[in-house]
Parts: sequence; structure tokens; C-alpha cells
Amino acid sequence: MIHQAPSSEAQGSGPARLLVVGSGGREHALVWSLAREAAVEAVLVAPGSDAIGAEPKVHCFPDVSAMDPAAITELAVAERVDLVIVGPEAPLSVGVADALFAAGVPVFGPTRAAARIEWSKSFCREVAAAAGVRMALGAQFAELEPALEFARELAGAPRSNGLVVKADGLAAGKGVTVCDDFASAEAALRALFAGVTDGAAPTAPEPSQPVVVLEERLSGEEASLIAICDGRAALALPPARDHKRLRDGDAGPNTGGMGAYSPVPDLPESLCATLIDVVHLPVLAELARRGTPFRGALYAGLMLTPEGPVLIEFNARFGDPEVQALLPRLAVPLGPLLLGAAQGNLAAAVAELGLPGRVLPTTGDAAVAVVLAAGNYPETPRKGDAITGLDEAAATGARVFHAGTIRGADGQFRTNGGRVLAVVGLGSSIASARATAERAADCLRWDGMQRRHDIAQRLPGVAGRGSAGASRAPVSAADWEDPAGRTPSGPSEVAGS
Repeated sequence: MIHQAPSSEAQGSGPARLLVVGSGGREHALVWSLAREAAVEAVLVAPGSDAIGAEPKVHCFPDVSAMDPAAITELAVAERVDLVIVGPEAPLSVGVADALFAAGVPVFGPTRAAARIEWSKSFCREVAAAAGVRMALGAQFAELEPALEFARELAGAPRSNGLVVKADGLAAGKGVTVCDDFASAEAALRALFAGVTDGAAPTAPEPSQPVVVLEERLSGEEASLIAICDGRAALALPPARDHKRLRDGDAGPNTGGMGAYSPVPDLPESLCATLIDVVHLPVLAELARRGTPFRGALYAGLMLTPEGPVLIEFNARFGDPEVQALLPRLAVPLGPLLLGAAQGNLAAAVAELGLPGRVLPTTGDAAVAVVLAAGNYPETPRKGDAITGLDEAAATGARVFHAGTIRGADGQFRTNGGRVLAVVGLGSSIASARATAERAADCLRWDGMQRRHDIAQRLPGVAGRGSAGASRAPVSAADWEDPAGRTPSGPSEVAGS
């Protein structure tokens, strides 16, 4: 969706001093985007990375841990920042946003209680059910034997497509196992419960607390819709599609994400306003009713089934690597919107920018992000391998965001994490953006490097129109009708305001 850009006066307003919490590829993309805004004078990052620190207007604080609420708050106050943006999910789970809020520092990121919608899969299902948001058939379990019994039931159901095993806790995007049959689900469950016993699970729950969520496996295409939220209102970023599996053809284990693209042909932006009404807003209302209003990025992971969209999960922050593909597409500054959301007045920020719709306007470009991962990712990623080709990749016109790198005394970057780089290409179409990203990715090398070569290669048909040789579009306007009979807000309104 392309709109006329805001006035130069609106483009130049917004927070001047920002603090971004985190050190990965998502944070690199956020810092890169924010530092380009006219109103921004300085972007502080804790702890940041060597690559992030090389961006203009940026200063990193490597000795300040993202997991230390007191240290983050002390830094924000001492540096007189206008806004703190919390990137990863783990700092949210230890209350970084709570500490900042208590100190009177505007923070874009939910409190620990609101962020529970990500780090507890069972809580997500509970909130979604109370809000009337459709999810897959499923249940939560604290003991192995009942979980195995339910898994056997799901696997043996007529027209079963398999099942999904989800660890009930933070797992850096890797706590999900997609199973074709009961045997693979049993193996995943036994490993998960054994991990709880020996302390290796994503969380160490108290007795009787859920360990796992089991759900039916849905058929369709996945899509992501992230909304900027101020506790009651929501404004959508353009939709994106993530590729979770490690290898081409959606083979191999689930990862934190091996690539993403935007726009999404089978999820038109014209339908995203309705999605905000039937998924995001009811959940925001339910969280507010519970006394835990959500201010931050509410990420809805969806399955676009032949029967309509179904919520898979919520994340409580910007997606990675989705945001690397989304931010280069935006035609408006992000800082004023994040500050408005943090202050509980997103509508005022939208009005100041003169935004005409409920999905952020884009430049019209498509974007494709290809993730390059370390050897032995996602199990025990190798570190310290020398990276070559960064200058050559940049010369192709692609943008390279660093997710897990460190620069040695010799000035050479080396691997320092599981997902190492995200290579982003822009173009007038998804195909041309993909070609740019692939050319740049071909320039990069290190021992054991892993990547997919099929990100954005197979595109579903355009919703409502279809196309020769493409899969049938699984979403239509009728599929998005609000069961409560509500109609989307007008084009000049922020949803929920």
C-alpha cells in the first residue's frame, strides 16, 4: 500500500535520543532505521555489537546487559533518553519494561505480565479463547502420560495432518516441533519432559504448571502481522512471511527464522485492517481487562487455511527476521509512532504524521531477507569462523544486518551466534528483491555456513484473483468477516482508538 509521504515537518518530529535494548539482527535493523530519521540525534544500544556501533549516530554500551533491568534503567535515566525500545523477548520476561515504566521512562515494550502472551503458550491460548480469537484445536499438559494420550488422539483423528508440540516457555523461536505422526510427537514429548527433569527445558516450571501445549497441525501458508500497540489501539506494519525450517523445501528442524519476505501476495494489505479488528484488538482488550495493558509490538503468527485465518501464536516484540525485511520498506519514520504507543496515545502520533490508513505506508518496494547461519545451527552453533565477502555483498546494493558477529583486533568479522547475518534485497517485485538478496548472499562465506536458497521462491496466488501455476488463494474478504459483526474502522482511524 503506497501513500503520499508525510510533510517534512511531520517527518522531522519525534524522539531525539533513543535507547535500543539488544544486540541481534532485529536490533541492528531497528537502529539502522531509527538513525536515519531526521529528528533522531543519537541512538544508544545496550549491549549492541561491533556492527551496530558502526552505524551513524550510534553509541553502544557493551557492558550493560540487556537482562539487567536496573542497569538498563540507570543508563536510560543518566543519558536522558526520550524513549527505550526493547528488542528481544528475554529482557521483557525479566521485567526490563516494568523497571523503566516505574522510573517514568517511556518504553516501547510490554510489561512482564503482558509479555507472558509470548513466553507462555498456554497463557496465549487462554487469552485468545477469552477474547474469541480462533486458534488450532489443542490443550496444555504438565505431565507426560496425559500429553501422550492426547497426542495419540490428535494423530489418529480423521483427516489428521499431524500435530505440533510447543514448549511452554521462552525458546528463542525454536521451542516448536512439527510432527507428521504420533511416533515423532512421542519422541518430542519425551525429550521435552526429560529436559524439564534435568533443567535443560526452555523454562523450569513449578509443579502443576504447563510444560507443553499440543495442537493439531493446520494446513495452509503462514504469515506474520505485527502491530504497534498502545494498550488499546493498534497500527499494522505490512504483512510478512517467515521461513522457519533450516533447509530448502521446508525441511530440517525449526529455527528462529531462515528468511522472510514482504509483501505477502495471499495476504493483501487491504485485508489487514480486518485482521487487526478480529485478532489484535480483542486480545488487547482482554489483556487490559486483566490489568496488564500491552504497549509494544504485538506479533500475530497466522496460518492462512482454506477455511480462513487461524492464530498460531503471539510474540510480544518485533519479529526476527521479519523486521529486517519490513523496515526498509517503510515510507514513514518509526520513532514518533513508537513513542506515541509508549505514551498510550498512538492516535496522536498517527494524526501528527497524517497517516491515512491502518497499515503503515511503504515505498512500494518489495523486500526479501536471506539469513546466513553458523555451522551446526540450531543445536550448538560454531563461533569464531572468519567471514569474508562483506564489502562485495554491500556493493550489490543489498543491506546486510548483523545478527551474531564480533570484530576481532584485526578488523575482521567472525561468527558469534547461531543466525549470523541477514541479507536484504529490495526491488520493484518480490522476484527482483530476491535476486538482489541472492547475489549478495552468494558473496559471503565462512566455514560451515548454512543458508536456504528458496526464500520467496514459491509464491502463493494473489488473494481473490488466483494465478496460473500458483496455489489457490486461501484468504478472501468473506473469510475475514468478524464473527461478532463488527466492521473495520474508517481509513483515517487507528484501530481501537
